[in-house]
Amino acid sequence: MSRPIIPGFHPDPSVCRVGDDYYLVCSSFEYFPGVPLFHSRDLVNWRQIGNVLDRPSQLPLPADTEASGGIYAPTLRHHDGRFWMITTNTSAGGNFLVTAENPEGPWSDPVRIDLPGIDPDLTWGDDGSCWCMVSGTQVARIDPATGQVLDGPFPAWAGTGLQYPEAPHLYRIGGWWYLMIAEGGTERGHTVAMARARTPLGPWEPAPHNPLVTHRSTDNPIQSTGHADLVEDPDGNWWMVLLATRPRGKTPAFHVLGRETFLARVHWAGGWPVVGEVGVPSGPSLPAERDDFDAVTLAPQWISPRQRPDDSWSLTERPGWLTLHAGAFVGRRQQQHDTRVTTRLDPGTACAGLSVRMDDAHHYDLEITDGQARVVASIGPVRQVVAEQPVPPGSLDLTVETRTHESFQGPDRITFRVGDGPPLAELDGRYLSTEVATGFTGRVIGLYVTRGSAAFDWYRTAAP
Repeated sequence: MSRPIIPGFHPDPSVCRVGDDYYLVCSSFEYFPGVPLFHSRDLVNWRQIGNVLDRPSQLPLPADTEASGGIYAPTLRHHDGRFWMITTNTSAGGNFLVTAENPEGPWSDPVRIDLPGIDPDLTWGDDGSCWCMVSGTQVARIDPATGQVLDGPFPAWAGTGLQYPEAPHLYRIGGWWYLMIAEGGTERGHTVAMARARTPLGPWEPAPHNPLVTHRSTDNPIQSTGHADLVEDPDGNWWMVLLATRPRGKTPAFHVLGRETFLARVHWAGGWPVVGEVGVPSGPSLPAERDDFDAVTLAPQWISPRQRPDDSWSLTERPGWLTLHAGAFVGRRQQQHDTRVTTRLDPGTACAGLSVRMDDAHHYDLEITDGQARVVASIGPVRQVVAEQPVPPGSLDLTVETRTHESFQGPDRITFRVGDGPPLAELDGRYLSTEVATGFTGRVIGLYVTRGSAAFDWYRTAAP
């Protein structure tokens, strides 16, 4: 069995290398902060070092931002001593780029790019010209300092005829310009295809063995392979990062972690890339992680839908605790199919708890309110209390656990517990899957308050 290099909801990867260091970014959609940024020395083991878009001035996400709106498909490049990240805010402003001297930031405020479309890409020619490609597929020469379009846009190779030619990346390799795209939609029919030309304007010659990658119509446990980027290591070897899913359960199978980032080896034959097996060998479960909220700011893994106003949370009101105020949600991406998340909550007189979230309309909540613990299921327009029990005043440990099992129709069962007591409820996980909720994201397990203020002492995630 193979596994992703960055598990959980981390789709649309883009990668670049600077010396011996690799940097990778992913889409973040309706969540703030945006565009998670990772570092690696070996392309297999990655550590999140920040988020590129970490200020509201960079990432305006209006209150009416739809589920799976927001930030689509970033491209990360290093050129002329700077890092460049270009992406699309589908909810406010369209295409833009930001730059930084150091990947940890600070990153600049956005420079708007006067091009329609999504999934923008940046490439520089030998003469210093900067080319931007967008889904569709079109190419234009731009001034990256101002965002002005200098020439174009011009139509480019649009694939082999499958739907949604998108995720274009343009590379200058060995006297050729190579254009790699995704096709077929980001579902089970997803593919990667390529063409090449002597100039960025074509004419384009398709690869004779397109698609380069696809798992469609196979029984491979890794599905939806596509939206790829290429990188060369210091020894001259080539690698591909790409998104894929790991669906579970009975037909049609359900994926709950979102689209994840995978790795594949690439070798060149006859002037074209040939892609090897997708995924790296499975290892042990991810190590347990615990956040005691002792830092002065939240770790970069914590995300919130749309915005996280400064007055909605605090690590200083009660040192060593995370205090949330009414309307706040902070969560972390679920990264393992089988996981246990526990937090210690002092609810006071608030309504607060622990939530497993796909979007605003699809989430399961274990909350404490008015001396009662209750499990609330929200599935589309239906919101129902499915279990409740009285609890004593004071701090309480809340636990949510997800487990897969071959006999389940759905992908997993989700169990909720207060303290060391028996399960308060066990719910079917298929209703918190992309196949039910739709969209481009995965599960986020987080802390929330809907009334008053409450404090959380710690948050721990581990294998069950």
